[in-house]
Amino acid sequence: MRFDLSSLGVMTLAVASALTTAWWLNHADARGQAHAAVPAAVHAPARGGPAQVLKAADGHYWADALIDGKAVRVMVDTGASVVALTPADAARLGLRLKADDFSGTVITASGPVRAAPVELGAVAVAGARVERVEALVVEHGLPHSLLGMSYLGRLSSFSATPAEITLRP
Repeated sequence: MRFDLSSLGVMTLAVASALTTAWWLNHADARGQAHAAVPAAVHAPARGGPAQVLKAADGHYWADALIDGKAVRVMVDTGASVVALTPADAARLGLRLKADDFSGTVITASGPVRAAPVELGAVAVAGARVERVEALVVEHGLPHSLLGMSYLGRLSSFSATPAEITLRP
């Protein structure tokens, strides 16, 4: 069997996405109780205009997202259940996390890593803006931040072609 670096990268991201989903499902009961007491604004619909994200030469869809007013380069990942941030991106956003904030564990291809659940004030790609977005800061092993379903699932729709992904608020 032969693997190239591209295949290894895709496999690593797929495993990380699946395990992130499993972690969130494992904590769904506690989150469901918390959401019952939160105002409806948490699930406010996306707003703004459509955005197009072009496929890059590496085969991925990269976007320059505006997260809480700061630019963050993210890979669009429909397999990730939430927006996942690297510690460096979280620090640039002003998220000051302590060791005990990393209360969850995500299993990756490199093994288990700790993750800190956070809520982002707003995430926008071009004109497609979503407020109060659930996210995880992955302590180690995430090579770049991911734009997952906690953002994408709040859009009215998104569609992909071989050349681009269109996001519709």
